[in-house]
Amino acid sequence: MQTLLARYDALAAWLASRWPEGLALLLARVALAGVFWRSGRTKVAEGTLLTIGEQARFLFEYEYTGLPLPAAIAAPLTTYAEHLFPILLVLGLFTRMSALALLAMTLVIQLFVYPEAWWQTHILWVAMAAVLVSRGGGPLAADALLARARAGW
Repeated sequence: MQTLLARYDALAAWLASRWPEGLALLLARVALAGVFWRSGRTKVAEGTLLTIGEQARFLFEYEYTGLPLPAAIAAPLTTYAEHLFPILLVLGLFTRMSALALLAMTLVIQLFVYPEAWWQTHILWVAMAAVLVSRGGGPLAADALLARARAGW
């Protein structure tokens, strides 16, 4: 039994080490970024990079009526945020700030748009964002490269 516990402890220590954790953080960054990127792309007019589509304007005006911002401000703000922060997350650049921004967006969605979606969806987004806010992007992130570069200056 002691040998089994020692092997388990060794495996657990390795899994908690720098590179396995870095891979897990990379997966969390990509997963969370993918959710918001896909949502952002649905708000853009087909064939354009960032032109807000009529369907998005309609949604913000008539369906997302509980938002604390006017639709004319909320639609572009949300669309641009759903493009910028996922890109930063995938790169691992300003990871904590980007994850915090997406966490705030998730909470706004939860409170004002889809309050019934907590257990089905939003709790997963909150969990991923919370891990990234607390742990950062890990060694496979641009933040880590910048930190090493700053240490060398």
